[in-house]
Amino acid sequence: MIKKLLALALGAALLTGLLAGCGGGSAASPAPSGEGDKISVVATIFPEYDWVREVLGDRAEGAEVTLLLRNGVDMHSFQPSVDDIVTISNCDLFLYVGGESDAWVRDALADAVNKDMEVVSLMDVLGSAVVEEEIVDGMEHEHDEDDDHEDEGPEYDEHVWLSLKNAAVVCREIAARLGKLDAANSDAYAQNAEAYIEKLNALDGKYAAAVDAAAGKTVLFGDRFPFRYMTDDYDLDYYAAFVGCSAETEASFETVVFLAGKVDELGLPAVLTIETSDGKLAQTIVDNTRAKSAKILVMDSLQSVTSKDVENGETYLGVMEKNLEALTEALG
Repeated sequence: MIKKLLALALGAALLTGLLAGCGGGSAASPAPSGEGDKISVVATIFPEYDWVREVLGDRAEGAEVTLLLRNGVDMHSFQPSVDDIVTISNCDLFLYVGGESDAWVRDALADAVNKDMEVVSLMDVLGSAVVEEEIVDGMEHEHDEDDDHEDEGPEYDEHVWLSLKNAAVVCREIAARLGKLDAANSDAYAQNAEAYIEKLNALDGKYAAAVDAAAGKTVLFGDRFPFRYMTDDYDLDYYAAFVGCSAETEASFETVVFLAGKVDELGLPAVLTIETSDGKLAQTIVDNTRAKSAKILVMDSLQSVTSKDVENGETYLGVMEKNLEALTEALG
């Protein structure tokens, strides 16, 4: 399917180039000079999109920044349209996560019209900070029919944006890439990045203080668990029904009983879910505890932000502030 889309997209991109040629233009976007040319940026997920706009600062209105996953579909099930591939093919800067869910990116970039495109893979930028997915006690996990994953290599946790520390690293890289595309404004991009990183660091400090002051150091998710990087940042323990990229929705009786038992054992005040959950599994876990009084709280994994949310002023920092409130309550 992706191959067919790419063939169609390439044809559309070539047609665009021919039409542009009639007016003396070029199919590939030229590197902006800072004198009126727009930088064209495509970001697959909302955190990347918001970071780019923060680093652009006053130049944001003069740039064309596209959020690819803008309709509430998270990256695990996203498939690009022909229009998406054409947009990527001609952009100046393309940002994506770089995990298994982005397998389609390889073909899209191979056939890109703009061969001078700057490409940022978050997982490549973060390097050794990227961790493998792990199965913790009580967690459901998927099995192949042959139960043999040894030849496939490790599966890395893709949800790197949920660490404020990782966000700071990526923002500096974004500033450097924008500076390559627009040398006249490179100092401004670097300054914008550092000003934003100060805000990220301040919020990071709030998280650390909240964890230090909390009665407990364990969170429990009756859901998928995309917050591995966050819990690692603050030395928190966790239990969850599924790994972050799991496609499963039904937990076994054993998993429900195990997680309910942990709520009882640790005296946890809350069971957490992510923003796309219907809350049924979390409620079942609570119903199987002795007290049946744990709250169900939501933490936002920033995987389902829509264009309407963007129009309404949603920001990465704003969501992470709300997550801090939920985390603080969940820790007691």
